[in-house]
Amino acid sequence: MLNSPVTCEVRYRIDQSRITEFNAYAQIWIELIERHGGTHHGYFIPREKPVGVGTSFPGVGMEGGSEIAVALFTFPDETTYLRYRNNVAEDPDGIEANARFGNNPPFSSYERVFLQPLPRKD
Repeated sequence: MLNSPVTCEVRYRIDQSRITEFNAYAQIWIELIERHGGTHHGYFIPREKPVGVGTSFPGVGMEGGSEIAVALFTFPDETTYLRYRNNVAEDPDGIEANARFGNNPPFSSYERVFLQPLPRKD
């Protein structure tokens, strides 16, 4: 898997009263990931669902909470991802971001999952 892409989804539990701070946090990390070889697919925050839309599988599906935000980014391979992890720790903007948000992040928790695409049937 060393040569396969590394895609990561991060789910944050955000405080809507700190959305401006979360946006500042997001902008910094988008720049850092792209500076160090990744593609950032964006941060996504909750919005109201379209009128009249229900879940596709009633009894199984449910609406998610309004406190969840998601980030999604990809690196071309594990080597590039690991290099990013090392380099961002030495990057002045990475150091500043960690100092700014480390003790008081604009989210109460997060979870991270590494993903791989399912093969497409053509």
